[in-house]
Amino acid sequence: MEQTKKEKNEFLEWSKALVIAFGLALLIRYLLFTPIVVDGESMMPTLENGDRMIVNKIGFEIGEIERFDIVVFHANENKDYIKRVIGLPGDSLAYKNDQLLINGEVLPEPYLDKYKAEINSGTLTENFTLEDYTQMTVIPEGYVFVMGDNRRNSTDSREIGLISISEIIGNTNVVFWPPNEMGLIE
Repeated sequence: MEQTKKEKNEFLEWSKALVIAFGLALLIRYLLFTPIVVDGESMMPTLENGDRMIVNKIGFEIGEIERFDIVVFHANENKDYIKRVIGLPGDSLAYKNDQLLINGEVLPEPYLDKYKAEINSGTLTENFTLEDYTQMTVIPEGYVFVMGDNRRNSTDSREIGLISISEIIGNTNVVFWPPNEMGLIE
Protein backbone atom coordinates (compact mmCIF):
# COMPACT_ATOMS: atom_id res chain seq x y z
CA MET A 1 0.00 0.00 0.00
CA GLU A 2 2.81 2.39 0.94
CA GLN A 3 4.64 1.45 -2.29
CA THR A 4 1.60 2.27 -4.50
CA LYS A 5 1.14 5.67 -2.85
CA LYS A 6 4.84 6.42 -3.35
CA GLU A 7 4.63 5.42 -7.04
CA LYS A 8 1.53 7.61 -7.50
CA ASN A 9 3.30 10.63 -5.98
CA GLU A 10 6.35 10.05 -8.13
CA PHE A 11 4.18 9.80 -11.26
CA LEU A 12 2.41 13.08 -10.36
CA GLU A 13 5.74 14.84 -9.76
CA TRP A 14 7.11 13.69 -13.12
CA SER A 15 3.86 14.68 -14.85
CA LYS A 16 4.02 18.18 -13.34
CA ALA A 17 7.65 18.55 -14.35
CA LEU A 18 6.88 17.52 -17.95
CA VAL A 19 3.91 19.87 -18.21
CA ILE A 20 6.02 22.77 -16.89
CA ALA A 21 8.88 21.91 -19.26
CA PHE A 22 6.57 21.77 -22.30
CA GLY A 23 4.87 24.99 -21.20
CA LEU A 24 8.20 26.78 -20.92
CA ALA A 25 9.33 25.42 -24.29
CA LEU A 26 6.15 26.72 -25.93
CA LEU A 27 6.50 30.10 -24.21
CA ILE A 28 10.09 30.47 -25.41
CA ARG A 29 9.28 29.20 -28.92
CA TYR A 30 6.25 31.37 -29.60
CA LEU A 31 6.82 34.49 -27.51
CA LEU A 32 10.57 35.01 -27.18
CA PHE A 33 12.58 33.24 -29.89
CA THR A 34 11.77 31.24 -32.98
CA PRO A 35 13.93 29.49 -35.55
CA ILE A 36 13.85 30.43 -39.23
CA VAL A 37 15.45 28.87 -42.28
CA VAL A 38 16.90 31.23 -44.90
CA ASP A 39 15.11 30.42 -48.15
CA GLY A 40 16.84 31.73 -51.27
CA GLU A 41 19.83 33.83 -52.19
CA SER A 42 18.57 37.37 -51.53
CA MET A 43 20.76 37.88 -48.45
CA MET A 44 23.96 36.40 -49.90
CA PRO A 45 26.82 36.64 -49.14
CA THR A 46 25.80 37.54 -45.55
CA LEU A 47 23.39 34.61 -45.30
CA GLU A 48 23.34 31.45 -47.39
CA ASN A 49 20.30 29.48 -48.56
CA GLY A 50 19.51 26.92 -45.84
CA ASP A 51 21.16 28.81 -42.95
CA ARG A 52 19.17 28.38 -39.77
CA MET A 53 18.80 31.42 -37.55
CA ILE A 54 17.16 32.45 -34.32
CA VAL A 55 14.64 35.28 -34.54
CA ASN A 56 14.61 37.42 -31.41
CA LYS A 57 11.02 38.47 -30.78
CA ILE A 58 11.46 39.90 -27.28
CA GLY A 59 14.45 42.12 -28.06
CA PHE A 60 12.53 43.58 -30.96
CA GLU A 61 9.55 44.37 -28.74
CA ILE A 62 11.75 46.06 -26.13
CA GLY A 63 14.11 47.94 -28.45
CA GLU A 64 13.52 49.91 -31.59
CA ILE A 65 14.38 48.94 -35.12
CA GLU A 66 17.74 50.27 -36.17
CA ARG A 67 19.17 50.88 -39.59
CA PHE A 68 20.93 47.79 -40.98
CA ASP A 69 19.12 45.39 -38.60
CA ILE A 70 18.30 42.09 -40.26
CA VAL A 71 14.59 41.53 -39.72
CA VAL A 72 12.02 38.86 -40.45
CA PHE A 73 8.58 40.01 -41.56
CA HIS A 74 5.33 38.62 -42.95
CA ALA A 75 5.50 39.08 -46.72
CA ASN A 76 2.13 37.39 -47.20
CA GLU A 77 -0.04 34.80 -45.44
CA ASN A 78 2.26 31.91 -46.32
CA LYS A 79 5.73 33.43 -46.44
CA ASP A 80 8.09 35.33 -44.20
CA TYR A 81 11.02 37.28 -45.66
CA ILE A 82 14.39 38.08 -44.14
CA LYS A 83 15.90 41.41 -45.22
CA ARG A 84 18.04 44.28 -43.98
CA VAL A 85 16.46 47.57 -42.84
CA ILE A 86 17.87 50.35 -45.00
CA GLY A 87 15.44 53.24 -44.51
CA LEU A 88 13.64 54.29 -41.33
CA PRO A 89 10.55 56.48 -40.82
CA GLY A 90 11.35 60.09 -41.74
CA ASP A 91 14.23 59.16 -44.09
CA SER A 92 14.64 60.20 -47.68
CA LEU A 93 16.61 57.48 -49.43
CA ALA A 94 18.58 57.12 -52.65
CA TYR A 95 21.39 55.10 -54.21
CA LYS A 96 23.87 56.80 -56.49
CA ASN A 97 27.08 55.25 -57.83
CA ASP A 98 26.58 52.23 -55.53
CA GLN A 99 26.42 54.43 -52.43
CA LEU A 100 23.55 54.71 -49.97
CA LEU A 101 22.33 58.26 -49.40
CA ILE A 102 20.10 58.84 -46.37
CA ASN A 103 18.77 62.40 -46.10
CA GLY A 104 21.49 63.44 -48.56
CA GLU A 105 24.40 61.94 -46.60
CA VAL A 106 26.45 58.94 -47.76
CA LEU A 107 26.25 56.06 -45.28
CA PRO A 108 28.78 53.22 -45.55
CA GLU A 109 27.52 49.65 -45.87
CA PRO A 110 30.58 47.62 -44.79
CA TYR A 111 28.66 44.33 -44.96
CA LEU A 112 28.61 44.78 -48.77
CA ASP A 113 32.33 45.53 -49.26
CA LYS A 114 33.39 41.95 -49.96
CA TYR A 115 30.51 41.41 -52.39
CA LYS A 116 31.21 44.68 -54.24
CA ALA A 117 34.86 43.67 -54.65
CA GLU A 118 33.81 40.42 -56.36
CA ILE A 119 31.63 42.11 -58.99
CA ASN A 120 33.15 41.94 -62.45
CA SER A 121 31.24 44.84 -63.97
CA GLY A 122 28.70 47.46 -63.04
CA THR A 123 27.36 48.25 -59.61
CA LEU A 124 25.80 46.05 -56.96
CA THR A 125 22.91 48.46 -56.34
CA GLU A 126 21.41 50.38 -59.24
CA ASN A 127 20.81 54.13 -58.99
CA PHE A 128 17.36 54.98 -57.66
CA THR A 129 15.45 57.22 -55.29
CA LEU A 130 12.74 56.32 -52.80
CA GLU A 131 10.28 58.14 -55.03
CA ASP A 132 11.16 55.88 -57.99
CA TYR A 133 9.70 52.87 -56.17
CA THR A 134 7.17 54.31 -53.73
CA GLN A 135 6.05 57.68 -55.18
CA MET A 136 7.02 59.15 -51.77
CA THR A 137 9.92 61.43 -50.91
CA VAL A 138 10.09 60.38 -47.24
CA ILE A 139 9.35 57.07 -45.51
CA PRO A 140 6.18 57.58 -43.43
CA GLU A 141 5.84 56.75 -39.73
CA GLY A 142 5.22 53.06 -39.10
CA TYR A 143 7.13 51.85 -42.18
CA VAL A 144 10.66 50.85 -43.21
CA PHE A 145 12.46 50.28 -46.49
CA VAL A 146 14.19 46.88 -46.65
CA MET A 147 16.64 45.31 -49.09
CA GLY A 148 18.44 42.01 -49.45
CA ASP A 149 22.24 42.11 -49.44
CA ASN A 150 22.23 40.38 -52.84
CA ARG A 151 20.96 43.57 -54.47
CA ARG A 152 20.91 42.11 -57.96
CA ASN A 153 18.66 39.22 -56.93
CA SER A 154 16.32 40.22 -54.11
CA THR A 155 12.59 40.69 -53.79
CA ASP A 156 12.51 43.62 -51.40
CA SER A 157 11.02 47.10 -50.99
CA ARG A 158 11.96 47.92 -54.56
CA GLU A 159 9.29 45.41 -55.64
CA ILE A 160 6.96 44.90 -52.68
CA GLY A 161 7.00 48.45 -51.34
CA LEU A 162 7.50 49.75 -47.83
CA ILE A 163 7.11 47.29 -44.97
CA SER A 164 4.79 48.04 -42.08
CA ILE A 165 6.64 47.80 -38.78
CA SER A 166 3.62 45.89 -37.45
CA GLU A 167 4.44 43.07 -39.92
CA ILE A 168 7.95 42.61 -38.53
CA ILE A 169 8.22 39.49 -36.37
CA GLY A 170 11.64 40.26 -34.94
CA ASN A 171 15.29 40.76 -35.72
CA THR A 172 18.00 38.19 -36.14
CA ASN A 173 21.76 38.06 -36.04
CA VAL A 174 22.53 34.51 -34.85
CA VAL A 175 23.17 31.62 -37.23
CA PHE A 176 23.01 28.26 -35.43
CA TRP A 177 23.27 25.92 -38.42
CA PRO A 178 25.36 24.82 -40.27
CA PRO A 179 28.03 24.52 -37.57
CA ASN A 180 30.80 26.00 -39.75
CA GLU A 181 28.80 29.24 -40.08
CA MET A 182 27.55 29.35 -36.49
CA GLY A 183 27.83 32.76 -34.82
CA LEU A 184 26.82 36.38 -34.93
CA ILE A 185 26.41 38.23 -38.21
CA GLU A 186 26.54 41.94 -39.00
